[in-house]
Amino acid sequence: MSRPSNGGRFSASAMAATLRHIADRIGIPADDARLLNLTNNAVFALPAAGIVVRISRARQLSDRAFKVAALGTWFAEIDAPTIRLQPGLSQPVDVDGTAATVWTYLPPLPPAPTLDDLGHVLRQFHHLPSPAFALPVWDPVGDAQRRIADAEGLSDHHRDILLTWCDRLSPRIEAVRDNTSPGLIHGDAHPGNLLRDINGSPVLCDFDATTLGPRQVDLVAVPVGEARFRRHGQHRRLAAAYGYDVTTDPHWPLLREARELKMIVAAVPRLHSSPGVADEFALRLRTITSHDDIPWTPFADLPRQ
Repeated sequence: MSRPSNGGRFSASAMAATLRHIADRIGIPADDARLLNLTNNAVFALPAAGIVVRISRARQLSDRAFKVAALGTWFAEIDAPTIRLQPGLSQPVDVDGTAATVWTYLPPLPPAPTLDDLGHVLRQFHHLPSPAFALPVWDPVGDAQRRIADAEGLSDHHRDILLTWCDRLSPRIEAVRDNTSPGLIHGDAHPGNLLRDINGSPVLCDFDATTLGPRQVDLVAVPVGEARFRRHGQHRRLAAAYGYDVTTDPHWPLLREARELKMIVAAVPRLHSSPGVADEFALRLRTITSHDDIPWTPFADLPRQ
């Protein structure tokens, strides 16, 4: 496939410029800013200021920042096992239509969070009540469609494949929602979304995908990642720690497919700016359409551009 250029309003350089505007807005220096992640959000750590800034990279999903800010406030009120919003700021922060949330920085503490930690934290999270404010329902197809609508560098051919996939999944997702009891779900539960607080306890981060839906959704990322990334033994540990093997669930095939859709469309904000991500996106989509058993590479393991 052709190589995309390094431009685009969601590129790393564009997000760094947005970060500088946000830092000026809230009155903190950004000289030590360090890019932590560049997928659906651009995530920057500013250790000197003790904050982490998460910037939405898709305007179609910027409304999530308002949901995440409300959740962050509520999590602090109920002492949930989660990271905390930076106090004293009106959130989300808006810069020229781009929304961001600002969180208290947690420096890396050993040992790294494990799958056992994830299982235990998810059990706590799933026992939280639903908040008093409205939350969206689990809608992986709608999320994918919004990312596709905002994509730069997405070919018409790939767009058609993705939208046809969404159309096929939509009624099946609706049927699962109608036949399961909804609860609070994180929506993207894997060890990469765990940190340790100042006491060393594991806490969840990244609440963009937090919704009300089947709790089984939170147990799917690990076994799908194990299959696609060849990470053997991970799912067994999570199932033991949480107390449930999601691969025995009657809805497992659909839950897996919904997760794979999410893992593929997560790349679309970077297709225009990262050749490596564009190539991995094409490979992932090809394995779905052709049923090839080719291992995927995590986007986080690809060179940043």
